[in-house]
Amino acid sequence: MKLYFSPEACSLSPHIVLSELGLPFTTVKVDMKTKKTADGRDYTTINPKGYVPALELDNGEVLSEGPAIVQYLADLKPEKKLAPANGTIERVRLQEWLNFITSELHKTYSPLFNPDMPEAAKAIFKDKLKQRYAFIAKRLDQHDYLLGTHFTVADAYLYVVTRWARHFDIDVTQWPSLAQFMDRVGARAGVKLALNAESQAKKAA
Repeated sequence: MKLYFSPEACSLSPHIVLSELGLPFTTVKVDMKTKKTADGRDYTTINPKGYVPALELDNGEVLSEGPAIVQYLADLKPEKKLAPANGTIERVRLQEWLNFITSELHKTYSPLFNPDMPEAAKAIFKDKLKQRYAFIAKRLDQHDYLLGTHFTVADAYLYVVTRWARHFDIDVTQWPSLAQFMDRVGARAGVKLALNAESQAKKAA
C-alpha cells in the first residue's frame, strides 16, 4: 500500500493507523500548493479531489477520505481492535465519532488556515471549536478514549486534528481530560513512529 500524505495534515491519521497495525506501506509526500508528489507526478491524477490523504492499494485502486481509509485499514487486522466489528452498535458509535470529528472539528479548523480569513470570522470558528471540545471533554471525563477503554481509529483522528489547536491559540489544557488524552495518545509507540517519519519528511523538504 502507498499513503499519499502532507506532513502535519489530516493524512497523519491513517499514517498513525498504519503504524499501529504494523502493516507494510510506503509513503509519498505531496506538496499541497503545487499538487505535485515528491517524485514529480501530478497528484490530481491520483486523487482528483486534490487533497490528502489518498491510499493506493496493491491492486491499483485508490481510496480517499480519511474516515473511510482508517476503517478500511482497521478491518485488515481486526485482532488489533482499532475498530469494532461491522454490524455492531459499537461500530456505529465509531462512525458517529468519525463523522463528528470530520464535520465539527476538521472542517471548522479549515478556514483558520486561510491567511485571508478576517480575524472576526476566525473568532467565530474558534468559538465553535471550543464548544465542540467542551462536548468531547465531557466524554473523556468518564473514559480514556472515545469508545471507552480501548484506543480506536477515532482517537487517532481526534488526536491529529487537535494538534492543530496550538497554531490558533486554543489551549487544550482548559479541558484537563482532553489534555490528558493528548498525552496518552502521543505516548503510543505507533503514534511516535508516524510523527517521527513525518518530521523527517518535513525536514527533507
